[in-house]
Amino acid sequence: QVQLVESGGGLVQAGGSLRLSCAASGRTFSNYAMGWFRQLPGKEREFVAVINWNGGSTRYADSVKGRFTISRDNAKNSVHLQMNSLKPEDTALYYCARATTGWASPSRYEYNYWGQGTQVTVSS
Repeated sequence: QVQLVESGGGLVQAGGSLRLSCAASGRTFSNYAMGWFRQLPGKEREFVAVINWNGGSTRYADSVKGRFTISRDNAKNSVHLQMNSLKPEDTALYYCARATTGWASPSRYEYNYWGQGTQVTVSS
C-alpha cells in the first residue's frame, strides 16, 4: 500500500514563500509521475504541477507558472513544491498524488494515490 504524507503548509503573507514536501512509502516511487493539486471547500480539485518519473519533464497550471517549482528526490522518495510570490488566491488545501504511469499528466483522473493534504493560507 502506498502512503503519501504532505508537510510544509502554513500561514504566510502575500508575496511570501512556502515549500511543501511529500514523503512517499513504497519501493517503486521512481517509476511514477508525481503531482500537486489544490482544492477549496465546495470546489473541484485543480491541477497545480506535475513532474515525470525521472524529473526530466514538468508541467504547471497557468496560474502558478513562473512562481512555483516542482522537484523530486527519488533516492529519498520525496517530491517538493517550492511556492514563491504567493497570492491570496493560492489559499487552498494542497494534495500530493501519485500518477498511474511515469508520464506527467494534469488530469486528476490519472492519479490513484492521494495524501491527506496540507493547508496553505495566504493573507493579504
